[in-house]
Amino acid sequence: MNNNWVKIYSNTENYLVELARTMLADEKIKAVILNKKDSAYGTFGEIELYTAPEDVERAQTILKEGAF
Repeated sequence: MNNNWVKIYSNTENYLVELARTMLADEKIKAVILNKKDSAYGTFGEIELYTAPEDVERAQTILKEGAF
C-alpha cells in the first residue's frame, strides 16, 4: 500500500468497514481495507479504511452523511 494513503475510518466490526468501503466505491472513491485484528484471538485491534489524500474530504463527508 502506498504510504500516502490516509486512514478515514476504523472499527472492530468487519461488516461496518466493508459497508463504508462499498459506500465510497458507489461514489467512485477508491478505498482499501487494512485488517489489523489479531488473528489468534480476533478481539484485539481494528480494521482500518484508507483512501488517497485527494479523496479524504469527500470520503469523510460521504461517511458522515451515511452515519459512520
